[in-house]
Amino acid sequence: MTAVSESLTLEDINLNDETLFENGLAHQAFKILRREDPVSWTPENEEVVGHWNFVRYEDVLTCSRHPEVFSSERGIVQFFPVDETKQTAAAAGNGKMLITMDPPRHVKLRRLVNKGFTPRAVAAMEPHIREITNTVLDTIAKKGKSDFVIDVASQIPLAVICGMMGLEQKDWPLMFQLTNKVLGAGDPEYQTDVPEDQRGTNEAANITGNLGTMQMFGFFAQVLQERRANRKDDLISILCESELDGEALSDEDILWFCFLLILAGNETTRNAMSGGLLAFFDNPGERRRLMADMSLIDSAVEEIVRYVSPVMHMARIALSDFEVGGQLIKKGERVVMWYPSVNRDEKVFPDGDVFNITRSPNDHLAFGIGEHFCLGAGFARLELKILFQELFRRFPDIQPDGPAERLRSTFIGGIKHLPVKFTPEA
Repeated sequence: MTAVSESLTLEDINLNDETLFENGLAHQAFKILRREDPVSWTPENEEVVGHWNFVRYEDVLTCSRHPEVFSSERGIVQFFPVDETKQTAAAAGNGKMLITMDPPRHVKLRRLVNKGFTPRAVAAMEPHIREITNTVLDTIAKKGKSDFVIDVASQIPLAVICGMMGLEQKDWPLMFQLTNKVLGAGDPEYQTDVPEDQRGTNEAANITGNLGTMQMFGFFAQVLQERRANRKDDLISILCESELDGEALSDEDILWFCFLLILAGNETTRNAMSGGLLAFFDNPGERRRLMADMSLIDSAVEEIVRYVSPVMHMARIALSDFEVGGQLIKKGERVVMWYPSVNRDEKVFPDGDVFNITRSPNDHLAFGIGEHFCLGAGFARLELKILFQELFRRFPDIQPDGPAERLRSTFIGGIKHLPVKFTPEA
């Protein structure tokens, strides 16, 4: 189902190549890099600036724990263009969006919405998220088959974050579509604004990502205008009433916040759900263990997140010379932290390629660490927990009904389609 037969050598590995990830070769590549070239240099080409690759757990910890050296404000993605005039529309948010800010502004802005993501706030949402989950499962229950990604995994986190932002249900499909354009811009399936014979190119990816970003901003600009006039009990209204250093947040501040919330709030959890189900399909013994003892669900969720690692990388730029893993990183150089690799680093996870729902300890970095630890980690964990509780309760014989289709991306470890079948409910 997910077996990979190709054999790679160090010379074959190009972490800029999206098809490496689409074809399921990434873990083989990372294993080679950890062993043979753990702080490798990807040279500049005509499209992308050169950068260092961190694939070991210890090196990513070092980088993450020194935000005063490794800055987020010049962008968090690996594919930083040589010609900065060719930056994507989303890159205009560098330094303005929470995830691309450095302290102290990052800390202050994060505090504005923290109360909506505390453990108490997450726990209070459990009944509502369980209701959402079962409502979504109701839509497939009598059919006996489904595209799990489209029908289930995409719908639950989308409903949760859209509800928290006060977005009307009629707009949720648009948010799903635009999220795919922005975060899956390099995949031909989402390049629907480009002529079919031109899809699959860098130009098509830029057009797709830029249009998705602009359309999303246009949508949220209208929502923001409505909230400025009429407050609701939602995150956007909270932002409208918030101040930073004694000044109200600007429209631009709030729009970038909305952009981040909708993307991070639905895409990554969707892929953890899909990747988690695929992991259970590939490891039926672990599935039987969980179904026999649902007290293992919290541990299983942590293993799903480690094993899947939905966000594959984050980038930083060095503000001063600094040594990591025996390599001097010079001021101005970019570094890329590869989470699927560090979450299977043999020094921390001796059997990291094994899916083990009772793994302990399980100190994965899938949610990041330090200043930029994922704000929505609590919601992601709860949504995953409830999904697998309800999915295996209602459809205990769910099984694959065709191969999974992976997203063509070096940034998001995504699954676009996962056909499944099961005994329909009466």
